[in-house]
Amino acid sequence: MTQGFYRRNLPHIEKFIAAHFVTFRTKNDLFLPPAARSIALKHCLFENEKRASMHALVIMPNHVHLLFTPLENDRAEPFSLAEIMKGIKGSSAYNINKLLSRRGTLWQDESFDRIMRAGEFDNKWNYIIANPIDAGLSKRPGEYPWCWTQPVTALLPLVRKDQ
Repeated sequence: MTQGFYRRNLPHIEKFIAAHFVTFRTKNDLFLPPAARSIALKHCLFENEKRASMHALVIMPNHVHLLFTPLENDRAEPFSLAEIMKGIKGSSAYNINKLLSRRGTLWQDESFDRIMRAGEFDNKWNYIIANPIDAGLSKRPGEYPWCWTQPVTALLPLVRKDQ
């Protein structure tokens, strides 16, 4: 089992065979208008099946929740949490700042991350789907345009007919 650890202001433990729940916020609670949320969504999905297998994500007006499992690079080493987050936060910040005609830091430096333990994956999946509803931004699942989930069938193991 491969594990890594790094620290900025918060400790970050990486267990590469596990799903991660990550939350990051805009600096000073900057409000992201719809077009900026679309850019953030695009950059999160760009990483899907490149550095991480995304399971669910939501872009809220001032924060983002991600549920993903890191993938391996061409050297058969798992992408680090830092690499994945830099890819998402760096490129999205550049494009959102351009859209908003602003300069400076868009996202807080740190993100909150948690390795999913037994029984937590479904809870975080449901939390992500419910977040826009609980915030009054939509009335039902599937209605909020900046919430994305991997099709449920993709999470189920395939059963071969010859078994």
